[in-house]
Amino acid sequence: MKNFFKILAVLMLAVSIPFVCAAENSAEPVRVAGLKGPTGMALAHMITADAGKNYELNLVAAPAEVNALVISGQVDIAAVPVNAGAVLFNKTEGGVRALSLITRGMLYVLENGDTIHSVADLEGRDILNAGQGATPEYVMNYILETNGVKANMAFEAEHAAVASKAIEGLADVVLLPEPLVTQVLMKNPSFRKALDITEEFAAAAQKNGFADAQLSMSVVIARKEFVEAHPEQVAQFMKDLEASIAFANENVSEAAKEIAALEIIPAAPIAEKALPSCRLVFVSGEDMQAQAAPLYDILFAANPASVGGKAPSEEYYFK
Repeated sequence: MKNFFKILAVLMLAVSIPFVCAAENSAEPVRVAGLKGPTGMALAHMITADAGKNYELNLVAAPAEVNALVISGQVDIAAVPVNAGAVLFNKTEGGVRALSLITRGMLYVLENGDTIHSVADLEGRDILNAGQGATPEYVMNYILETNGVKANMAFEAEHAAVASKAIEGLADVVLLPEPLVTQVLMKNPSFRKALDITEEFAAAAQKNGFADAQLSMSVVIARKEFVEAHPEQVAQFMKDLEASIAFANENVSEAAKEIAALEIIPAAPIAEKALPSCRLVFVSGEDMQAQAAPLYDILFAANPASVGGKAPSEEYYFK
């Protein structure tokens, strides 16, 4: 009789194991939102390699669309502009967490000519930009003010309009992000990269006592409820994201094909030329806070609304 019960217990255990494994593997795919353009580049390889098993990608064209998806709970994780992360944190009353910075600055001053080699050379110049009331304007003004330079900022409604004017020779100095920088340089060889705004921002911030500040343009955020309920999926996502970014930086040609296939950038040749200048990074934890917090303070000083009314608090940074 004892042997009978032992055998019965073994059989019951054997039958239960598949159900336990099935329960462990039955987690719903993580709903991920990304933006077309450089912000979405970091996601390309992980989404391609995953083939829909663990991640469900929702790719949109405008930051406002991503914000709406996060606020409504339709996505779990999202890649957004760095200031949008702060806005969402404040708008949801602390309902999101920043997982990682994923791009450094991708803004450049382009010149039709060869007269601008330092910020001082912008004195009295007309700069055409499309970032009015947003990070590009605030960052450019911060650099100019720190260096004691006065320039004239003019604005178009869209970055694409600025690029078109440069290509047509209707503007001599423009401020643009990638991949539009690459498009202008390909279509109008008279233009050159005159200033790297990422480097100029870091130099200006250092002058003002922000030694660790970096111009980061994109951040991956997650809903607080998702982070707390699914820590293993969040940990796996971060590993996959870091690997995806490493792949893009080390295999530019292959990554460009994946980026184009997902329609993050319209064509692989443009993606391949632009990718190195987009500065994909994976910065998390304490390093993320050290680099992003000064930027949020600078944006808040320029316009509190740009970060949702106040710089995000300590709990914003997932560690």
